[in-house]
Amino acid sequence: MKFFIDTANLDEIKEAKKMGILDGVTTNPSLIAKESIYNKNDIYKHYISICNILGKKNSKNVSAEIVSVDYLDMVQEGEEISSLHPKIVVKIPATENGIKTIKYLSKKNIKTNCTLIFSSGQALLAAKSGSYYVSPFLGRLDDISQNGLDLIKEIKTIYSLYRFDTKIIAASIRHPLHIIECAKIGIDAITSPRNIISNLINHPLTKIGLEKFLKDYKKKIRN
Repeated sequence: MKFFIDTANLDEIKEAKKMGILDGVTTNPSLIAKESIYNKNDIYKHYISICNILGKKNSKNVSAEIVSVDYLDMVQEGEEISSLHPKIVVKIPATENGIKTIKYLSKKNIKTNCTLIFSSGQALLAAKSGSYYVSPFLGRLDDISQNGLDLIKEIKTIYSLYRFDTKIIAASIRHPLHIIECAKIGIDAITSPRNIISNLINHPLTKIGLEKFLKDYKKKIRN
């Protein structure tokens, strides 16, 4: 399973990369807005900076989202964003114009990530239109008392039955258990804030055990 970090902050991406397990980055307009970037050219430069931080190892692993809503504008913006860097995947919302845009871009071999997925029907249409990724939002469904993991399982089943190549990125991750449950389902990737990924390694018994090992060692071993 691939681990993506959901941020547009360059320092966070650098820190996540140091862990040695980072496979990519997902962004959205809200995350970009947090970085106090005020014009399109600077946003595009920011996307390129993200790609450069990730280095040469991976490809097609930076999701950059369009903000247009009309079909022709979405197509134009998608082509612009795709041309910025070979790593970029164009992130497109699950709307009617979004599905049309994904279909158009897929015919031009431009990879897309269909985002704001909240139903299996949306995921099915995204796969039919040729989306490279889909991003179902677990946490936001949980927030309204729906089981986000049930949606992930359903999408996984449908894709397996019809042998769609579209990859599933579980988004809106709220806690480490979400990541573990997604791994058990066997999806392709999760995208999460860095602190949630880091929390996978934390366990009180590990801390207690290490403290005891070091204490015992210092009692008996002299440098």
